[in-house]
Amino acid sequence: MAPLITHLYTADPSAHVFEGRVYIYPSHDRETDIQFNDNGDQYDMADYHVFSTPSLDPVAPVTDHGVVLRTEDIPWVSKQLWAPDAAFKDGKYYLFFPARDHAGVFRIGVAVGDRPEGPFAPDPEPIAGSYSIDPASFVDTDNEAYLYFGGLWGGQLQCYQKGNDIFDASWGGPKEPSGAGAYALGPRVARLTPDMHQFAEEVREIEILAPETGERILADDHDRRFFEAAWVHKRGDVYYFSYSTGDTHYLAYATGSSPYGPFTYGGRILEPVLGWTTHHSIVEFEGRWWLFHHDCELSGGVNHLRSVKVKEIFYDAEGKIVTEKPE
Repeated sequence: MAPLITHLYTADPSAHVFEGRVYIYPSHDRETDIQFNDNGDQYDMADYHVFSTPSLDPVAPVTDHGVVLRTEDIPWVSKQLWAPDAAFKDGKYYLFFPARDHAGVFRIGVAVGDRPEGPFAPDPEPIAGSYSIDPASFVDTDNEAYLYFGGLWGGQLQCYQKGNDIFDASWGGPKEPSGAGAYALGPRVARLTPDMHQFAEEVREIEILAPETGERILADDHDRRFFEAAWVHKRGDVYYFSYSTGDTHYLAYATGSSPYGPFTYGGRILEPVLGWTTHHSIVEFEGRWWLFHHDCELSGGVNHLRSVKVKEIFYDAEGKIVTEKPE
């Protein structure tokens, strides 16, 4: 499976179908001398490109629409424009993005444009009450929009264990709940205001449940617990919440009947790839379902120089995601 984009390094692909084309909103990796660490400082991204293609089978030439947003365009941002996402609602296109503010705390911003390829004009301040990383937007069939987010270690989610409004820097780097019976930290979700610029409600923690017990997945269940890279898609009446398990390098999914969850663990959709991180999106295009992800094949295994790839996924008769087409 060849990378979709080879003239620069791209990661964390958020794919959407707009105006009959597949648009990809990735982060943009660049070379750096910063050494690998648990805070993710080596992922030193400074701008966003938007890409699009009219076909996935076979993949048609991918158009690079150029830089649509830069660190210096956003007053509140100091560095690290990490994994973004996009949405369309009521005639406008929105780009959601995480970045460190001038105090070094990750917040989530929003920029708006008239076209899916941008350019995007950012709000001067981040979304009030936002924190951590990996925003993923979802506009439901009733036109209500939601923003999912959260990531451990360098994503700072663990720093909010005292509450949504309390950033506790003493939790520091890769510290998580521990001990027998400790639940894994859950991703976050909030419904957005109709104009898509703010949260319309208090941020909620999402529960991911183990199917064998009906209880929340435990913090030491590294093969199934949430780490980062939230994504939501809907098929029929079922909401699919997919995510990265982080240090075990799986992409997993869970299902539920509400955009708020709870979601019950369903299985893996991607085994570990070359490189440390795993981040993805799932989109339906021309009646088929596609998994966008990244790996480090193009860079020869350099963890902070990644490339976007795509593969088809399938559903069995019970609605479970499978990687091979059912007979």
